[in-house]
Amino acid sequence: MDLKNQKRMAAEILKCGESRVWIDPNRIEDAADAITRADIRTAIESGTIRALPKQGISRGRTRYKLAQRGKGRRRGPGSRKGTSGARTPTKADWIQTIRPIRKELRKLRDEGKINRTVYREFYSKAKGGMFKSRKNLVAHLQMAGHLKEGN
Repeated sequence: MDLKNQKRMAAEILKCGESRVWIDPNRIEDAADAITRADIRTAIESGTIRALPKQGISRGRTRYKLAQRGKGRRRGPGSRKGTSGARTPTKADWIQTIRPIRKELRKLRDEGKINRTVYREFYSKAKGGMFKSRKNLVAHLQMAGHLKEGN
């Protein structure tokens, strides 16, 4: 039994695609007899024809992928599109390095563990990129003998 026309009309009336039109397999004869739009509307009201629910797209795979990314997986060279400078700009890298160093210098100066002259000298060196990290700065201060005990 060809119900192509009925499906087409039902799709227009239900405002959905033809693939979403469902015709009750037990009442196919009633659907085949429905040849006008009014007949289709009646069939829809009686429940012979109805629109199937919209299909969603599962996010399970995406959630798993994002969890893996959070752990540092899936970030190899094959997944990268931009240069390292595009992925994290060099300025952002510099900011992450310099802020803790300057914070440490301020803390040491305020606690009286280094004097203002040493603070200035090491501040300038930090600006010049001499220290890799806060730990590296403290190591340099200790090597130079500027750091007073208690740290």
